[in-house]
Formats: sequence, structure tokens, C-alpha cells
Amino acid sequence: MTEPTISQLQPMPDDWRRALAVVAHPDDLEYGCAAAIAAWTDAGREVSYVLATRGEAGIDTLDPARCGPLREREQRASAAVVGVSEVAFLDHADGVIEYGPALRRDIAAAIRRHRPELVITLNHRDTWGGTAWNTPDHVAVGRATLDAAGDAGNRWIFPELTEQGLQPWDGVRWVAVAGSASPTHAVDATPGLERAVRSLLEHRTYIEALTDEDPETYARTLLTGFAEETGKRFGNRPAVAFEVFPR
Repeated sequence: MTEPTISQLQPMPDDWRRALAVVAHPDDLEYGCAAAIAAWTDAGREVSYVLATRGEAGIDTLDPARCGPLREREQRASAAVVGVSEVAFLDHADGVIEYGPALRRDIAAAIRRHRPELVITLNHRDTWGGTAWNTPDHVAVGRATLDAAGDAGNRWIFPELTEQGLQPWDGVRWVAVAGSASPTHAVDATPGLERAVRSLLEHRTYIEALTDEDPETYARTLLTGFAEETGKRFGNRPAVAFEVFPR
């Protein structure tokens, strides 16, 4: 009997200069995506973050009024570790983000403002590829980001954005979805993996509420495991995977 063939992932497109990452919560990008972002910023590419919420409902032992500002600070510090200086928050309510025109408009506005060629988001499907249920926030923001990539280029959708001085941007060439169970492309995580670990560690308050494990051991084991498993489909190099939707 022959061994089953493992389908290989393709290298990510690299003929771009600006990327915009749009996710629901602080730490969403750090759970597996930050190594790729570190490699991109090292290469001189510009990456900016937009978060729909401040993660204020994410820690059971902290009141949202205290939790939101703390998690915002942790996210800004985390982004800086991988070379990202611009982090914006849309101030939707954590845990109850609604998919719909309001969310699409806010993301389309961000795309028009940043004018990226590559947009990054997180798994927009109901599960993580099996019986592990995704959260409504991830689903709403991921789906809205895929839609807003088109909305941003159409002057007749959300015309109020043009009135606000945000001209249409039809330059998004790809939307890359991290955490997908059906990845198509990957980025070598080797140059950025150590910074990815340090980036996740900046979310120390969240990690300490999540697990009793030593935070560094937790972050390193998790991210290294993800990267090595993905690398089996990318020349046995530690890697970050994306499902890429060309536009």
C-alpha cells in the first residue's frame, strides 16, 4: 500500500507593498499569523491592523471597562514586536458583532483608508474544520472582510464614504484567510517564529486567564506545533498557512 499524498501549499504572492489585517479581537492575529507578518515587515512591506473590538468581554475575571483598555494596550505592544505600528479599533461590541451593512461599511472604510493590495482575516466558517465550533465574532468579521474587499471599490455602495473623502479602492488583489481548514498557500515561518512567540506573549493577561501553564511554554509550544504541522505541506519548513481568495 502506498502512503497517501499530502497536497502541497503554494508560496504566498509576494508582488505587493501594503497589507491590511482585519480581525475581531486582540490576539486573533497572534494565534498563528504573526510569524508571516514579521517576515513581511522585515522585507519592507507595510502591514496595518484593524480590530473590530477591544476584546472587552474576553476575560471572565475582568470587568469589560477595565479589560478593554488593557487588551488594547497588549495588542499595540504585540503588534510592535512584529513591526506593525498602526493599530485601529472599530469599537463593535465584543461577543455580539453583527454581520451586516454596518460592519461591511466600517471595514470598507478601513480598506479605502489604507489602500492595501493584500487583505488578511481569520476563518469565516462555522467550524475550525471539524466539530470545533467557531465564534460568531470570527464568522461575522471574516465574512464581512471578504465582502468589504469588493465594497471598497464600488462608489455606489456606501456612497457616504466618498462624501467623507474616502475614495473607492479597487486595488485589493487577494484576501488571505488564516486559520482555514482548506489552506492553499503558506509563508515560511522560520525568520519570524521567535518574534511570533514574543508577540503572543504580550497578551499575558489573557493567556494567564486562559491556562495555568507557564505563558512562554504555552505560546512556544502552540505556535511551534502549528508551524511544524503546516510545514509538512510546505517543504518541511515551519510555515503559516492561508486560504487565498484572488480578486
